[in-house]
Amino acid sequence: MKRAVDTAEIREAVKSLLMDVNYKLSPDVASAITSAADTEKSELGKKVLSTLTENLKVADEEQIPICQDTGMAVVFLEIGQDVELMGEYLEDAVNAGVREAYTEGYLRKSVVSDPIERKNSGDNTPAIIHTRIVKGNQVTVTCAPKGFGSENMSRVFMLKPAQGIEGVKAAVLETVKAAGPNACPPFVVGVGIGGDFEKSALMAKQALTREIDSCSEVQWAADLETELLSEINALGIGPAGLGGSVTALAVNINTYATHIAGLPVAVNMCCHVDRHGKVVI
Repeated sequence: MKRAVDTAEIREAVKSLLMDVNYKLSPDVASAITSAADTEKSELGKKVLSTLTENLKVADEEQIPICQDTGMAVVFLEIGQDVELMGEYLEDAVNAGVREAYTEGYLRKSVVSDPIERKNSGDNTPAIIHTRIVKGNQVTVTCAPKGFGSENMSRVFMLKPAQGIEGVKAAVLETVKAAGPNACPPFVVGVGIGGDFEKSALMAKQALTREIDSCSEVQWAADLETELLSEINALGIGPAGLGGSVTALAVNINTYATHIAGLPVAVNMCCHVDRHGKVVI
């Protein structure tokens, strides 16, 4: 059944989500950090994780950002094909929500309007917007502001098919090792396998919005998530890169069909502040 949705609702959802996730981590990620403090073997690592847990508590109580890098706004929109959008142009509405969130929420404005001239846009717009048409008459808005300490350590590999699953493992581990302390561990590691160059990167970013304790519906990928998490934690990088047994909280893998001649693999690193939230309109 057809249904009208005013883009003003989307604007408000974006605004609310971006403020909420910058002040308070989703329960799954917050719980993973708390649990990591119990399993970490290094005393220094335990202290770091305890400090991170205290930081989360203070940010929530005081309604201040968890991290000073409040990220570049990434917005995923799943729009039902039976939705009729009314009102303001969709992308303008999304950017208005971002503008209001970062201004009214006192969030750091980190976006520059041109990659070379480097002039700050002043309101953290424009956002990175991914829109997908799906079945139904609802709109799902997912916001995942991404800081660049971890984003800068992310990679895309165009592997040969013959490299197979061992090549995938090597690519992920190479990326994590290179990231080291620079991506603020413990990490959440998003991995996209398949598709093409840009599809793999998009899947890796989307993988970071999954529940942290979820696993892939593809059995070999679920097994690989478990194996990689174990191998990453055996690297000894540890919380804040100071050594320890908890280098990553999760490895989330998304997969897609690909070409007979390719094996694209993207690794999107995320620090312990894996911010994401979702609203269905």
